[in-house]
Amino acid sequence: MIAGLATELRREAERANERRVLVLAGDRDRGVDAAYDAIEATDVADESVTMVSTREGFRFERVSPRGTDALLGRTRDIVVLDCHEQFVPNALGRAVGAVDGGGLLVLLTPDLDDWPAVRDGFDESLAVPPFTLDDVTGRFRERLVGTLRTHPGVAIVRLSADSEASDSSGAAIERDGLTDPPPPGPRSTPTRPPDATFPHAAYDACLTGDQSRTLAALEALASPGSAVVVEADRGRGKSSAAGLAAGSLALAGHDVLVTAPAFRNAAEVFTRARELVTAADATADPDERGASPPESDRAAGRVVRASGGGRVRFASPAVAADLPESPDCVVVDEAAALPVRLLERFLAAPAVAFCTTVHGYEGAGRGFSVRFRDRLLDSEFSVRDVRLDEPIRYAAGDPVESWAARALLLDARPSVPEAVAETTPENATYRRLDPDALVDDEVLLREAFGLLVTAHYRTEPTDLARLLDAPNLEARALTADGRVVAVALLGHEGGLPPETRAAMYEGERVRGNMVPDVLTSQLRDETAADSHGLRTVRIATHHALRGRGLGSRLLDRIHAEFRGTVAYFSVGFGATPRLLRFWRRAGYRAVHLSTTRNDASGEHSALMLRPETAAGETLLDRHAAALRDRERDALSDAHRDVDPDVVRGVLAACPARVTVDLTPAEWRAVVAASFGPGMYDVAPGAFRDLAMATLVGGTGPAQGADGASDARENASWRGDAGDDASWRMDAGDDAHGILDAREERLFVRKVLQGRPWAAVADELGYVSTAACMRALGEAAKPLVERYGSDDALAERDRFTDE
Repeated sequence: MIAGLATELRREAERANERRVLVLAGDRDRGVDAAYDAIEATDVADESVTMVSTREGFRFERVSPRGTDALLGRTRDIVVLDCHEQFVPNALGRAVGAVDGGGLLVLLTPDLDDWPAVRDGFDESLAVPPFTLDDVTGRFRERLVGTLRTHPGVAIVRLSADSEASDSSGAAIERDGLTDPPPPGPRSTPTRPPDATFPHAAYDACLTGDQSRTLAALEALASPGSAVVVEADRGRGKSSAAGLAAGSLALAGHDVLVTAPAFRNAAEVFTRARELVTAADATADPDERGASPPESDRAAGRVVRASGGGRVRFASPAVAADLPESPDCVVVDEAAALPVRLLERFLAAPAVAFCTTVHGYEGAGRGFSVRFRDRLLDSEFSVRDVRLDEPIRYAAGDPVESWAARALLLDARPSVPEAVAETTPENATYRRLDPDALVDDEVLLREAFGLLVTAHYRTEPTDLARLLDAPNLEARALTADGRVVAVALLGHEGGLPPETRAAMYEGERVRGNMVPDVLTSQLRDETAADSHGLRTVRIATHHALRGRGLGSRLLDRIHAEFRGTVAYFSVGFGATPRLLRFWRRAGYRAVHLSTTRNDASGEHSALMLRPETAAGETLLDRHAAALRDRERDALSDAHRDVDPDVVRGVLAACPARVTVDLTPAEWRAVVAASFGPGMYDVAPGAFRDLAMATLVGGTGPAQGADGASDARENASWRGDAGDDASWRMDAGDDAHGILDAREERLFVRKVLQGRPWAAVADELGYVSTAACMRALGEAAKPLVERYGSDDALAERDRFTDE
């Protein structure tokens, strides 16, 4: 029975150049045996089969469920996904993406009626402390089973059936998955434009008209000032076209820098570039061939060198954004999986291509299309768009592609802008997005999840499972006429028992408790995980409604709902000036800035807290003071390269005060450098204290012990925990009132980060180094006025009275 069904599915799939799914539901061992029967019946070679399983000992290639990134960019005739011991949604998406046209995806599952109630290794990852496995639900699997039972192209065999339809082994076919599709239509014909400059071989390697059109568009990268945007769904040959373009540019002598979230994402680019360059060099005169790459580059496959000195090389996004060794052009593959702030840095390249997957199996974000596209169009680049629609590895209309999109919400998106255009904070309704309601309302689920996709540069199928099943997560939204216009994903953290806190302090990672983990393990506060916090994991507003205050309104309602039930609210994010300002205006205060950049986002991560109880205020006060003290030194060390506006934002959001207590000698040096003939270099430490006081908020002898004249003291940052408006009263909201923005950047770059005078003058636009020095002295004058001791003010008078 199983062999016959597998044979029919395979034949139909090959005839239509589509794919099929075969579900073997029941006992695991029987499922493995049945999978072997199906494989042998289809005459597929062992080397074209991959088993995804926690078990070992198969005669086929085997990868673990959490190691399926090894399948990205590869094609297989059959992929068997063992869903019994550890069903990882990301593994399902990657397994689907690896199956070639004419191939089969074989799923080994528990009995489908029982599967939603089964708990496995993946569910254990959702049971974050203090929750247990019993708190995890099975809504994601329940929904998945529904798609398997209703979608075309999916066959289901029950391995322990008790019915007249069962064969001698007890198996029964619940669905045969056959669709009797028509033969596939012909592919579009690739063509080489008559004015093309890329080699004939590059166009000959194209498989569809879409690919050749894309290759022609990418010829613009040879000209500075050009940008090309390439968009495609998975399996359309986007990366192959980019690789052919990169190889062609290298053959013409260009230095092509390629980046992607990980090298595996760009592997196809390098494969195609290497094939093209190798074939061309094989016919070149031996004296004109490019030098061989170093052994390390060759082994990693991350550099392709061509005749004439051209090359294609890879760098991680955070490194590539600095444009190392001044490339002639940059190719950003999987651009949708990178944050907007990082993408913006590539606008400094001479020419750039942004290649992005619209609906990615391994996860993608829409920050590129929703937020970055306008910034690209506003740049000085001449922008050309091209889209690939025609599938290459399987026929258009493949039912498995549409099933995967539906099951994993790969194509989830917010409601159309016209449906929400009239929404304001006043007419939006606050509601809890109950997981059961999300499962029952597909439109609600797709709109909410679609907004969450836009909130982050990388959203994966596993995130859908977390939304529906993780006990520590909650979702809240603003809706207008039933349409989701803003959404927040919230995570409960902390409230951990002493033994867990001790283990965390000693280095053990505790899942789902990001803020307590950082405060405990990195910042060495063993009591930090005692208090219960609520972290905003993601928050998003419909792109058509940004700037109307809906995000702030949603946060206000969340604060009001959970007030009295948590000690503090928190958030962690890749620090940018805009985000720091948004969260500070919402009453959150900085407690940490990571010492290294996140490899994917290219940003230093910031943690911010908003206390709600005395315990929360104690926690904030303790870590704000530690941040203040830490940054005084870190800014000339680990944070020496942090964007000065990020530094300004972090310090402005730190509520710990700085007491200026300079010695008489230090004050004389500062006054001389600002009002007289002195120099900054005589007392850099004194200037550092003044800079910290200015950027964080400080007190000094001129104000008296209570610092009453300090603008930050006049407008309390903390206010009444029950009055949201008081949290907005921050005199330093947009400026600190002492220095302007340029002067603050000068204090950050020179005084706190210790940059050379010439570099600071060039970056901040001073006409000369001397002018930059004079500007620092002038900027120090109001600091002497505000923080100076009586002796300091008397010293000032010696110069001003003359």
